[in-house]
Amino acid sequence: MNLKRNKMNLGLVIGMVTIMMSCKSNAQSNDTKERGHKPPSVEEVFKMMDADEDGKLTKKEVKGPLKRDFSKIDLDEDGFITKEELEKVPKPERKGPPRREQ
Repeated sequence: MNLKRNKMNLGLVIGMVTIMMSCKSNAQSNDTKERGHKPPSVEEVFKMMDADEDGKLTKKEVKGPLKRDFSKIDLDEDGFITKEELEKVPKPERKGPPRREQ
């Protein structure tokens, strides 16, 4: 039960990070219009945060909730977050009424 709660919390954190990153991206360009207002992909997160472009994120490179929960996301505890590790983070559940099919 505790593991399930941790996964949900981690999913919520990643959801918040993606929303924050989306807002930042929108302020800098019109990328969100091109993406259809979807949160940034793992590739986009790495493009924004991977300062040394080594394909891994260090705690110094990340910000916000991603930094706070770094150790939870760094599954192999090597001090880096890889794209694979970030992809394994549970997606947050959508709140609100379900979308209607057209």
